[in-house]
Amino acid sequence: MIKKSAEDYLEAMLVLNKEHGYIRSVDIANHLGVTKPSVSYATKHLRQDGYIRMAPDGLISLTESGLKIALQVYERHETLAELFIGLGVEPETARRDACLIEHDVSEETFNALRQHAEKYILKQG
Repeated sequence: MIKKSAEDYLEAMLVLNKEHGYIRSVDIANHLGVTKPSVSYATKHLRQDGYIRMAPDGLISLTESGLKIALQVYERHETLAELFIGLGVEPETARRDACLIEHDVSEETFNALRQHAEKYILKQG
């Protein structure tokens, strides 16, 4: 099982790639509010576990398995944040809470929340 912090790194890499078209360690550090040595440590393990590749120029890319996890976490985050905002939670709080919950909620509960949100909350917005 992948650690929560690794999921956060993979999700951040996905977001950065969408925003910039590339992924650099310094951008990951800025995005997550962590130090460059922390990013080096995390990327070393993510590379060893087969979730990312690092090019000679330092650019990072997600492997198929890394992308799969990143997309899953990102979908959970976005869906939960939209659900909470739809319930009236301030957007910043909703995004922060979604980040906390996205890792621990079961697949069954997440699917139920998503179905409820799609039926009663997100369609109204």
